[in-house]
Amino acid sequence: MAYAGCIRTTGDIIGLMHSDDFFAAPHTLSRVAKLMENLNIDGVYGDLDYVSENDTSHIVRKWHSGPYSRKKLKQGWMPPHPTLYLRREIFDEWGLYDTSFQIAADYDAMLRYIVKGGIRLAYLDEVMVKMRVGGESNASLKKIIKKSSEDYRAIRRNGVGGIGTLAFKTCQK
Repeated sequence: MAYAGCIRTTGDIIGLMHSDDFFAAPHTLSRVAKLMENLNIDGVYGDLDYVSENDTSHIVRKWHSGPYSRKKLKQGWMPPHPTLYLRREIFDEWGLYDTSFQIAADYDAMLRYIVKGGIRLAYLDEVMVKMRVGGESNASLKKIIKKSSEDYRAIRRNGVGGIGTLAFKTCQK
């Protein structure tokens, strides 16, 4: 993959978490850093546990993402965004979140980085983040419909698939 004027370094690595998410273990970031020492890797992601809003020891659902493949994207797969860590160069080259997406900006950005950017991801086979259930995208039926509409726009915009991809993505959750 060509990096338009980017110099590959072991420098800045960026990850985004929600304000009430937390790391599953104290070693999570050191494991990410170790994998990112490989300059052939653009990013790292792993697994996520959804936990109860009021009792974070209670796991509501496990999100075992598994290794990436292009085929999985067409089946609605995506890495759990709170577990995704990317080199700064990816954001510099492929842009930040598109704010025309009110709910699915993270999904659109990940598809852009993975599909259009052709980034190389390493899978860390462990739970990296605990995420409390709830959130803006599931707050009401109106928000669920808006999220699905934005997901579909991101899927089409990034050449991942169509309505079948959206259906798979929705069913997986």
